[in-house]
Amino acid sequence: RTVNGLIGNVFACAGLLMGSVGLVQAGLTAEQTAKLPPPAKHEVSFAREISPLLEKSCTKCHGKGKAKGGFSIETREKLLAGGDSGATVVIGKSADSYLVELISGIDPDDVMPKKGLRLTTEQVGLVRAWIDQGLPWEEGATFAKAPVLNLTPRRPELPGDEGGHPVDRILAPYFAKHGVTTGEVVSDRLFARRVYLDTIGLLPPVAELDAFVASNAKDKRRALIRRLLDDRKSYAEHWLAFWNDILRNDYAGTGFIDGGRKQITGWLYGSLYSNKPYDKFVYELINPTEHSRGFTKGIVWRGVVNASQKPPMQAAQHISQIFMGVNLKCASCHDSFINDWSLADAYALASVYADKPLEMVQCDKPTGEISDVRFIHPELGAIDPKADRSKRIEQLAKAVTSPKNGRLSRTMVNRLWARFLGRGLVEPVDEMENESWHTDLIDLLASDLVDNGYNLKFTMEQIMTSLAYQLPAVNGAEQSEKDYVFRGPTVRRMSAEQFVDAVATITGNWKPSPAKKIEFEGANLSGVADGTGQNDLPKGKWIWSSAKAADGVEPGTSFFRKRIELRDKPTTADVIAVADNLFVLMVNQRNGTAGKNWEEPKFRNLANRFHKGKNLITVSATNEGSGKNPAGLWLGIRFQFADGSKMDVVSDKSWKVSTEGSDGWNKPYVDDTKWRPASELGGMDMAPWGLAKRMKTRGSVLAFSGRFRESLQNKTALTTALGRPNREQVTTERPFVATTLQALALTNG
Repeated sequence: RTVNGLIGNVFACAGLLMGSVGLVQAGLTAEQTAKLPPPAKHEVSFAREISPLLEKSCTKCHGKGKAKGGFSIETREKLLAGGDSGATVVIGKSADSYLVELISGIDPDDVMPKKGLRLTTEQVGLVRAWIDQGLPWEEGATFAKAPVLNLTPRRPELPGDEGGHPVDRILAPYFAKHGVTTGEVVSDRLFARRVYLDTIGLLPPVAELDAFVASNAKDKRRALIRRLLDDRKSYAEHWLAFWNDILRNDYAGTGFIDGGRKQITGWLYGSLYSNKPYDKFVYELINPTEHSRGFTKGIVWRGVVNASQKPPMQAAQHISQIFMGVNLKCASCHDSFINDWSLADAYALASVYADKPLEMVQCDKPTGEISDVRFIHPELGAIDPKADRSKRIEQLAKAVTSPKNGRLSRTMVNRLWARFLGRGLVEPVDEMENESWHTDLIDLLASDLVDNGYNLKFTMEQIMTSLAYQLPAVNGAEQSEKDYVFRGPTVRRMSAEQFVDAVATITGNWKPSPAKKIEFEGANLSGVADGTGQNDLPKGKWIWSSAKAADGVEPGTSFFRKRIELRDKPTTADVIAVADNLFVLMVNQRNGTAGKNWEEPKFRNLANRFHKGKNLITVSATNEGSGKNPAGLWLGIRFQFADGSKMDVVSDKSWKVSTEGSDGWNKPYVDDTKWRPASELGGMDMAPWGLAKRMKTRGSVLAFSGRFRESLQNKTALTTALGRPNREQVTTERPFVATTLQALALTNG
């Protein structure tokens, strides 16, 4: 139905029932009665003709728990009882019913609806015939508020053999009922590609793919899934994009310049890397730590904004949408036209994050009414309106993550199912008050998630090891049909990040550093490279040609050399380097990396520059300026070899330095025996540079992966055309088909 039609019908509700202005018997003249639309001549069907009309036009004000003017149509008895001002209909006499007078528009000063689409002549005729025919009402029909779906936890009984996969046991009767044949699964090669992209977002390396295909191991598919899910770093970097979209986390854009927005990148990356239990993950977003508070802080928009866009209301909207699958955006401005949520519901939740209960503002006009303070499902946990703000937020976090809240787990497993198979068990995925196409399946996945400590990787493995996941892909158009039947995963395009990372995998051309303003504070990411959890940065020193360089030396260039010997060719050689003010690093006379700002350490994997045996590393570092000022060089190189061993090379007094850069100074044959040892100035975090903190906030702990993936970069024209969204709004799904604008951008460059 169209938005205009929907709004018209909502306004028609007031015209039909008018409980708030008085519901009395009509007093039409004979002339006015003659102008009424005639009653329909056929026997009216309540189910086909009247019920849909009442549902669309009346229930927003007089059904589903609402009774404006004291009038309700939830049952026939309530309709006949009338409202505060009396009866609305006279059975058998539609011409004498005030309801008909109002919707017919006989009195131009008292016609309903006053705005929007009025009821058509045919619709008025249906209502008249219905009244004249005795107001027939189908047995059991009600316009009362339906029980809330998907809220209470429930564990279904599993049909079939006890030894089978639980997802497949649940789906077997469904497939039989709908005539779906499930005999074939995809090949090992296709399965591996699917799993690599879904778990860590990367193409499978050729050698690993060939080994997997050649393997005769009985349970090799499950083993592959587990191995990939255990790759904590690749997993975190892949799922970072998914959660950035959902949580509106980004590295640049609206709000960051003037402090009206705060990243949660460090907290989010660390949570993904450690596979933080989902209930704790949600709890820390709702009742935030210092490093996760950017989520509920929202975006402080510049200028004058609608009341529905103030930070407390943003928090209410996003908590409801992301964790409960409830759309409160319409209700943030007025009683919703698309669901049963009211302005009072939205403000009650927003008031949790306000300093005091908020005055409700309807369509940007203050109502003078002060909101109460409660969760949208108060049965899950009470919030004390008299408590201080921090206590209210804590109570909300406990309510949302309560074991009684089956909606939290259902919403998350629904998102995972949609992510892996192309369509949710409930659609749209942000409308969890809708019915699932397989209630038992979503209840099974949700129950198992909770019973396994809210471990999202458990649910991922459960889905990906199922026959359902391993079926051949089907056309995406079939997934949107009204009479949808699940037949297998939908064909999906690669995400923007997957595509760019795939190109980098093939070409070896990875980004040398993350987004300029990315922040990793609070991530606790030390040891990400090897999973030890220990501070694993190379222990380098600031060095220069003068021991007093940190206090200030004259401008000039210092030349550094170091010879090393490698027992084998490294698989990675991750370099991080920085100088005050600029440097150029070379390996075996080949360009390595360079930097022009001591506040921006440079990262690069230079494995292709090193070889087995003797190697030469050279750096020219320049102190700029017009007078004495601090100067220094810091670098660290982590080598990794095929056998898993590692070796670090760092800046220290073992480097040789000269202030005279003669021709060929960076060549192997140069006699550097007269060069003096570099002067060690101090450790990484010494003043004036404070490099340790800067390394953390710039993501240096990620440097030793040998590559910076696209999830750690700012949006570009290419990734925009490939579907990366603007993260000023919550994006819980990216379309699997390119839009026309995206296709044009990709075509025209």
